[in-house]
Amino acid sequence: MFKELNPLLHSELRLAVMSLLISVEEADFVYIRQETGATAGNLSVQLDKLSAAGYVEVIKTFKGKKPCTICRITPQGVQAFEEYVEALKTYIMK
Repeated sequence: MFKELNPLLHSELRLAVMSLLISVEEADFVYIRQETGATAGNLSVQLDKLSAAGYVEVIKTFKGKKPCTICRITPQGVQAFEEYVEALKTYIMK
């Protein structure tokens, strides 16, 4: 029996962001953008969606006088990601 895939995480960019954040303590916006190849605007929209779902914490700060956005996966985000991976396995292992 197939498990339902979380539609929020089924987006390629949101899944890439979550995959990246699950393996690091935190990452800044520029690093995530470079690693995913996303445009700044698209990444910002997708981070807002992940943040609204409680999967990612977005912290706006400054490095010197330059704005800096730091992202961290939340415990709820870790659980959602792990559930997504388990659901995906039901499709792959058949």
